[in-house]
Amino acid sequence: MEKVLVAGATGATGKHIVDLLKESPYFEPFAMIRKEDQKVSFEAQNVNWVLGDVSEDIKHTCKGMDKVIFAAGSGGKNVVEIDQEGAKKLIDASQFNKVKKFIMLSSMGTDQPKQSDDLQEYLEAKQNADRHLKNSDLNYVIVRPGALTNENPTNHIKLAHKLNSQGSISRADVAQTLVRVLKDGIADKETFEILKGGILISKAIDNNSVGIG
Repeated sequence: MEKVLVAGATGATGKHIVDLLKESPYFEPFAMIRKEDQKVSFEAQNVNWVLGDVSEDIKHTCKGMDKVIFAAGSGGKNVVEIDQEGAKKLIDASQFNKVKKFIMLSSMGTDQPKQSDDLQEYLEAKQNADRHLKNSDLNYVIVRPGALTNENPTNHIKLAHKLNSQGSISRADVAQTLVRVLKDGIADKETFEILKGGILISKAIDNNSVGIG
């Protein structure tokens, strides 16, 4: 089984990711936590954990890891420190440790931050992080969802390199998408957007059903 480091494992989307990886026959989750007292819930689930704070040196967190998912977020606070520089640190750590694939949870609107009135700083931070990943030597997938909700999973999405519409998608469906693209040979070095839609997640990704749904 491949070892997958999940940055943001204690967050709402990250918890979905860890739950999916726990049930996978292919991947073993390693939850990245900022404080040691956060280990209790993961140990109760028999999930491995790694101590690391993206605002500090985190080179050690990627040692021995096969793949990395960055699903950490500042929640609108310290966006440059967490969403930008934290992501860049994890990208560099992944490259140093020769991680095979890096999955970035980004956001719709990242390609044109100035079009947003209230999210410009956040989207610029995400844009800079995405650019850093594309310029690295890593194999990667950048997934850009619309507004995240806590609705139940639908197991269906709308996917395109560029969706000319806005909307929302459940965190559970985003997590499924991130886990799906972990596999080798799927969406390598691709950037795409996703919203709630009508195509099964596996079909949308595996068959590259762009613009359908």
